[in-house]
Amino acid sequence: MSRLNQLNTYIEEKHLDGVVVLSDFNRRYLSGFTGTSGALVITKDHQYLITDFRYIEQATSQATEFKIIEQTGGLIDEVKQQIKNLGLENVGFEGNLVSYDTYLQLSKSSVSLISISGAIEKIREVKDDNEIAIIQKAAEIVDETYEYVLSIAKSGMTEQELKAKLESKMLELGAEGTSFDTIVASGYRGALPHGVASEKVIEQGELITLDFGAYYKGYSSDITRTFAIGEPDEKMKEIYQIVLTANQKGIEAAKAGITGKELDAVARDYITEQGYGEAFGHSLGHGIGLDVHEGPALSKKSDSLLQQNNCVTIEPGIYVDGLGGVRIEDDILITENGCELFTKCTKDLIIL
Repeated sequence: MSRLNQLNTYIEEKHLDGVVVLSDFNRRYLSGFTGTSGALVITKDHQYLITDFRYIEQATSQATEFKIIEQTGGLIDEVKQQIKNLGLENVGFEGNLVSYDTYLQLSKSSVSLISISGAIEKIREVKDDNEIAIIQKAAEIVDETYEYVLSIAKSGMTEQELKAKLESKMLELGAEGTSFDTIVASGYRGALPHGVASEKVIEQGELITLDFGAYYKGYSSDITRTFAIGEPDEKMKEIYQIVLTANQKGIEAAKAGITGKELDAVARDYITEQGYGEAFGHSLGHGIGLDVHEGPALSKKSDSLLQQNNCVTIEPGIYVDGLGGVRIEDDILITENGCELFTKCTKDLIIL
């Protein structure tokens, strides 16, 4: 079923006359339009994309299932006008993504606004073949980038210097940008789960955690690897093997039909058995796609059932204040009876 057909099924089930879509990711997903300004008004029989003069030609070529309307005033004013023209009464909107100010503007029209928070994002969770191929390519870029990093990383470099070389390589390999702010956390800074690169100098005997992603054709990959410059502390070696085993157990258990919390528990219970449960403070993983963090959630509280063609991360970690940390993250495609690994670069503890 096409994306618009799935949304129209939702519209009928919720007894809506139509929906307004304003967020960038959802607008792009439903229309194909990659511009940074615009709105969709969608009913069972009509699909309108409203944007300004700068994007008319682009919208016409990209959003082929939509009638393109050039706004002559404010975007929300044009949205309200189209709602009025179509005679809509019960209108869905992205309650979780629209600002309060925008909500107030929409409220000034004589319609009943009904939140559809998360509805489009839920449709986005199951990827089609084209999306899967793009994410797979984004994963190939980070795989090759990691192999490059292992060839150039050395003590005496700062985390920022390593980050710059890493990101430059991703661009060289075809990435349009980074999926998020690259994390380079060496030595004691490895205890920071989101330790973005700093001016700290990398020293002999330190573990380095890299968490980075390639943004490719609108989609994101997300990988974490941890390696060492010189021989690391024996305790950190032990922690590395625990995290690696937890990662492998999570991947082995991943399949359609398991819930997010059940999968999270597979890795979390193992880490807890090894005595580090309190040092694993974040969820096991999350969905990836147009957004680097989307559904389904793989967390202690997630009842979401994994479905075939979900793309998710598996990223257990252990963080010890004053000592450092280890995280190993892979991107996988959920299949009926298991999963397919997208990130394939080595997970052995590399000591340079």
